[in-house]
Amino acid sequence: MAANSSVLSITKRIIERSRQTRETYLQHLHEASTAGPRRSELSCGNLAHGFAACGTEDKAALSADLVPNLGIITSYNDMLSAHQPFEHFPELIRKAAREAGGVAQVAGGVPAMCDGVTQGQPGMDLSLFSRDVIAMSAAIGLSHNMFDAAAYLGVCDKIVPGLVIAALSFGHLPAVFIPAGPMVSGMANEEKVRIRQLYAEGKVGRAELLDAESKSYHAPGTCTFYGTANSNQMLMEIMGFHIPGASFINPGTPLRDALTREATRRALAITAQGNEYTPAGVMFDERTVVNGLIGLHATGGSTNHTIHLIAMARAAGIMLTWEDISELSDIVPLLARVYPNGPSDVNHFHAAGGLGYLISQLLSSGMLHDDVRTVWGEGLDAYAIDPKLNSDGTVLRERAPAESLNPKILATFDAPFQKNGGLKMLNGNLGKAVIKISAVKAERYIVEAPARVFHTQQDFLDTFNAGGMEQDVVAVIRFQGPKAIGMPELHKLTPPLGVLQDRGFSVALLTDGRMSGASGKVPAAIHLTPEALDGGPIARLQDGDMIRLDAIAGTLTVLVDEAEFAARVPATADLTSSSYGMGRELFANFRALAGRADEGASVLYG
Repeated sequence: MAANSSVLSITKRIIERSRQTRETYLQHLHEASTAGPRRSELSCGNLAHGFAACGTEDKAALSADLVPNLGIITSYNDMLSAHQPFEHFPELIRKAAREAGGVAQVAGGVPAMCDGVTQGQPGMDLSLFSRDVIAMSAAIGLSHNMFDAAAYLGVCDKIVPGLVIAALSFGHLPAVFIPAGPMVSGMANEEKVRIRQLYAEGKVGRAELLDAESKSYHAPGTCTFYGTANSNQMLMEIMGFHIPGASFINPGTPLRDALTREATRRALAITAQGNEYTPAGVMFDERTVVNGLIGLHATGGSTNHTIHLIAMARAAGIMLTWEDISELSDIVPLLARVYPNGPSDVNHFHAAGGLGYLISQLLSSGMLHDDVRTVWGEGLDAYAIDPKLNSDGTVLRERAPAESLNPKILATFDAPFQKNGGLKMLNGNLGKAVIKISAVKAERYIVEAPARVFHTQQDFLDTFNAGGMEQDVVAVIRFQGPKAIGMPELHKLTPPLGVLQDRGFSVALLTDGRMSGASGKVPAAIHLTPEALDGGPIARLQDGDMIRLDAIAGTLTVLVDEAEFAARVPATADLTSSSYGMGRELFANFRALAGRADEGASVLYG
């Protein structure tokens, strides 16, 4: 168990809150586990369909239920850099499975939506809902009941959370997540940001901007900044869904392939047919969730996980809240400086000691629960390692370095970059929101400024480009919530808000939508709930209202007479143009059913 008394207290609180829902979940899991795959009980026609494309040897094995069958769920496509490396993974996995005495089949594919492509575009309105679609798509693939375990090939923003929800819905099956790894380093992130701001000011053209972006995102693999995609990889490792050391090895390298082969062997070893049966839904418990949150705070990870982790946990009957997340952030120090919390990228982070060093620091300080199950076995200490390649092509795991190899990127627990994880829940007369301040300068933790209210990103940008934003301001962007337009990331706002801040103005963002999961240097109160379309107080804000955002006290307040504010008629917005085009008309029911941001903003839970 964790030695830290506050960590223990929060974990126990989550356990007590989740007792009934967790027990129901585990009961259903046990029933499914007892039944198991029914390949040998299928009719001849059913089974013939299930292995028609297999080789003779695999057919014989599957027909008799003699060997474990690994179902592969893949998010492969060759448009998105993070998922392009998965093209050849099934072939590698099938071969490794045969060598280990098992069978592997691609059970299904799921859509992979890249927020980097869709940010600021109409397609971004489908972004959040793609998580739930991915979960449902994976469930369809696994519903054939042909499998003893599942391997999940996914990396980015909503793909991994969606796959986790699916894995926990099929929680009687062991689940191993197999990453593709980050692309090699390109243009430094700070230089990319500088050019983005110059473009926002009209000082460089589109050609210069495209050149910079192309030098940043330039190769197969995950983008190298520490946004949601790489936060996903950290989470999968610290929560035990990856094999140790798998997260940040570049694609197309011998070590990457060796880790994939090893993950395959491990997935086959932990099925019900062996002696180490590790159902995903049992492995993933309240301690696992808390470990994930601690890793998120210690690395300054993505704000999107204040939504995703709640939805993931709920799939396993675990009721997580923003209060839990915020309280853990208060006690977990920031140990990593990776962009946007510093100039370095994830490759530099890995070279400095990476997750192995980080896990070692957190374990030795008593912050993590060590007594957890993982796909590797019992205990998290096995993840405090540095992966290398043996001369025979297998994986060598050495203990993580005792000292940071670059103290500017990875700190010690006793001398952190910041005493807390930099993520706070904000409460006040405007509702509940979250803010990430690990990349915000301390003098900007408190902003008190007049509101400027907009209903779209474009309205804000038009005003900025016309010179109408030269002031201290809390930019309010409303009608962006899950029920309104699907809660897109307001990525277009980052450069102009940064420009205003750099010009000396006191600037903040307030929205019922999302900001980029990487967050940044501008204070942003995001995920505000209730949203404007759901009767939230944000609908009663007007231009000129003084708003106070206090990230130290954790408050968000409109400084208007209470009676006057309550008497205002809530604003409305014509959302017709956001209800069609780019497939948005197909998601009308999703918008209608979407839950609150603080409940995971999901359509899957009533």
